[in-house]
Amino acid sequence: MLSPMETNIENKRHTLAHLLASAVLELYPNTKNTIGPAIDNGFYYDFEFPSPITDSDLEKIEKKMKDNLSSWEKFSHEEKTKEEAEKYFSQNPYKLELINEIVDKGEKITFYTCGNFTDLCRGGHTENPAKEITTDSFKLSRIAGAYWRGDEKNKMLTRIYGLAFNTKEELEAYEVQQEEARKRDHKILGPALKLFTLSPLIGSGLPLMQPKGMVIRKEIEDFLWQLHKGKGYSRVWTPHIAKEALYETSGHAAKFGDELFRVQGKEEKFIMKPMNCPHHMQIFADNQFSYKDMPVRYFEPATIYRDEKSGQLGGLTRVRAITQDDGHLFCAVSQIEEEAGVIVDIIKKFYETFGMIDEYFVRLSLRGEDKSAYLGSDEVWNKAEATLKNICETKKLPYKEAKNEAAFYGPKLDFMFKDAIGREWQLATIQCDFNLPERFNLSFVNNKGEKERPVVIHRAISGSLERFMGVLIEHFAGAFPLWLSPVQVKIVPIGENEIEYAKSFTSLLAENDIRYEIDESNESLGKKIRNAKMEKVPYVAVIGKKEVESKRVTLEGRTEKFDLSLDETISKLAKEIKEKSL
Repeated sequence: MLSPMETNIENKRHTLAHLLASAVLELYPNTKNTIGPAIDNGFYYDFEFPSPITDSDLEKIEKKMKDNLSSWEKFSHEEKTKEEAEKYFSQNPYKLELINEIVDKGEKITFYTCGNFTDLCRGGHTENPAKEITTDSFKLSRIAGAYWRGDEKNKMLTRIYGLAFNTKEELEAYEVQQEEARKRDHKILGPALKLFTLSPLIGSGLPLMQPKGMVIRKEIEDFLWQLHKGKGYSRVWTPHIAKEALYETSGHAAKFGDELFRVQGKEEKFIMKPMNCPHHMQIFADNQFSYKDMPVRYFEPATIYRDEKSGQLGGLTRVRAITQDDGHLFCAVSQIEEEAGVIVDIIKKFYETFGMIDEYFVRLSLRGEDKSAYLGSDEVWNKAEATLKNICETKKLPYKEAKNEAAFYGPKLDFMFKDAIGREWQLATIQCDFNLPERFNLSFVNNKGEKERPVVIHRAISGSLERFMGVLIEHFAGAFPLWLSPVQVKIVPIGENEIEYAKSFTSLLAENDIRYEIDESNESLGKKIRNAKMEKVPYVAVIGKKEVESKRVTLEGRTEKFDLSLDETISKLAKEIKEKSL
């Protein structure tokens, strides 16, 4: 549910989409306008132009918007019959298609008018745009291509994006953030730092981990297991494919449809797994558990596969091979709150370690009005939603309720964290599921000797390793803390006379599992240090004649320089790594 402030800005943004359409239709006659919603940072509107426009046209369109705004003093609306609406938009096939859809759904057809512009719309505008929207609080940002209704079989339209905020200051702050985001873009930094590779021969959305990227991935995975292994979790492994029948039983076959990768075997049809949960259901089902065994907790960082549209793929944050740090807990209803509480504590510890715990919030994702889109009875859903809400209250989580955001099998808690430049990411999740145990007929023997249906709690801490790595690259701008850095120390001997001592130092680092590289090139000292900084190595160990004679090391960090003995150097680095210091 949106707060009054969120409703206000969403209404402003939707109003500006109308204002954009009015300006375009004035400047470019015979253009067909389609739809224009509010989005997270502003608005957009899709058009079919009689001839192409470019980014250079945005200034003219924006000026026309600002000129028109002064006369936009009030929105009026009226209901129309199907015939009236079709007559008004007789030359616009896109609006005619929308009108038919509205009628088919049994909804009312409403027109909204402000200034010189009328549009087919459900509403949600500012009451007096001229007074409530300032001309310096919005701007047009870019042009992109977009298929009508997002379907590549349809005509390609021109989408004009705009930015919009409540004030000029908020708009400027957002633009500064976006500039910083461009500098941190993991799609640029990742390949530059040799963390991952995107190969057109492998395919879109299928990144390859370079050795340095694999170090980071393994450190994250090991840390996740460290947080779980003392809390009753057992590691399991499941294959990457399964028979179609598994996903028909679970409901994933119907849910994911054409997103599934299908594999034809010699005799049977298989699906590359889109989720790990059906496999884990089978592991549970192959045991005879009693109430004394509950909860049963499985942990598996496993790769799943979804055939996302190529236009939606990007770097590590949207891929087709997704490695979830997946966990499934099978428990009695009475154990849900305690188990979810433990997961919340793990999530907090994990994100605190990465410096992302400030200003987080939790989205309590609930079922929407269209109940046919979800599995399970009203009774089951009401119980699950009430349980998760109670967890939010008990753990004093900063939460907001969100309709239409639940998984198809149950409600969930989605944890939203901010990175170093204030961008919000949906990462960890806890999902309460009464449906899959029913579908797979799972049971345990309760303290009365009767069969009882368990509840399944799905949880992922990082979300997915690929996406989380992408977020981390941008969060740290590639300058990872020592414990996470692929190369923790770059050793720079000044000349050939220092190489022997430098190599004795590397032996000491290796004995203490500290990752290092040694620069034996013929470059100058300044060039060697610059190269190490370009590679974003946390520490550079400079070794010259003075260090050899004194059996010490000059250790240059990102902000400080230290003169240390070999033992002091190892002690300092080992302590920082163990504490996972930022």
